[in-house]
Amino acid sequence: MLGLIFLGAGLNGYVVLFGFEPFAPTSPAAMEFLGDGYLLAMEKGVEIIAGILLIIRRYVPLALVVLAGLIVNILAFHIFVDSELLLLAIVITIFEAILAWHYRENFKGLLERKPKQ
Repeated sequence: MLGLIFLGAGLNGYVVLFGFEPFAPTSPAAMEFLGDGYLLAMEKGVEIIAGILLIIRRYVPLALVVLAGLIVNILAFHIFVDSELLLLAIVITIFEAILAWHYRENFKGLLERKPKQ
């Protein structure tokens, strides 16, 4: 589900970037913040790639780490700036937490003080 959400959100962002009407709900405040330049393209590109990786179940821990930063920002944005899509932000945070817990063995090396050489 998380992969589908981010793939859809990424494609929706590119639709907006190309000047068309979005096919899914978007936050006007977020679109104003991201603008119509490289920041929107970069974020939506990352969402598309990570979404595809989650859907095909390849490099899932990498996709989760990459999406973690985006998800924290999405959640904070919808808590403090625009609460219109807060429920969706909470849902993707829960999905991320569930998947991170499922793949927790893969993240143990990230928290080692002295990594193995």
